[in-house]
Amino acid sequence: MNPPVLALDGVVAGWQGPATRPVDLRLAAGGIVGLSGANGAGKSTLLAAIAGRARLFDGRLAVAPGVRIGLQTQEVPPLAGLPLAGRELLALTGAGSAGLPSWLDGCLDRRLDRLSGGQRHYLALWAVLQAPADLLLLDEPTNNLDAAGVVHLGLALRQRAAAGCAILVVSHDAAFLAAACDAVIRLEAPDVP
Repeated sequence: MNPPVLALDGVVAGWQGPATRPVDLRLAAGGIVGLSGANGAGKSTLLAAIAGRARLFDGRLAVAPGVRIGLQTQEVPPLAGLPLAGRELLALTGAGSAGLPSWLDGCLDRRLDRLSGGQRHYLALWAVLQAPADLLLLDEPTNNLDAAGVVHLGLALRQRAAAGCAILVVSHDAAFLAAACDAVIRLEAPDVP
C-alpha cells in the first residue's frame, strides 16, 4: 500500500470556532475519496483546512512533503468585462486542453464572460483538474454540470488517479460519489451547544 499523501487524525476544523466533528482519513496517491453529509457538516470547511485556508482546532493534519495541492471551490470569481479566454485560463494554471469534452474544445478562444454558466464552470474545473498537482481538493464539482459533464468528470478523475494523483471530493451527489470514488466518508454535523 502506498504511504498517505494526506492523513487526518481527529481533525476538527473551522473558522471562528469548530465547524466539524473529529475526522480521520487516509488518502494515498491514486486514491479517490468522497466526502458526503448534510449542509453544515463541515465538508467545505475541511477542504479549506487542508488547503491552509481554515483553522485547525484539534487533531493532526499531515500532507506529505513536496505535495502540490489543487483546490476547486464553489466560489465563482467575477468575470464581467474581464477579457480572459478559456485557453488563457488553462495557461494560468498550467493545465492542458487534451481530453476536454468536444462541447468545450471549441470554446477555448472565446472570452469566459461570453460562455454559458455550465461551460464556464466546467472550464474552470478543468483548469484545476489538469493543473500540475499531487492532491486535488474538489468542492461540489458536479454543480452546474449536465449529465454529460458529470460522466466526463468521473472519467477525468479516474484518469488523474491512474496517473498517481490523490483526490478528495465533496459532493451531495451520492450516485456520482459511488461511481467515482474508492471510498466515501459521511460527515455528521457537529453538535450545536
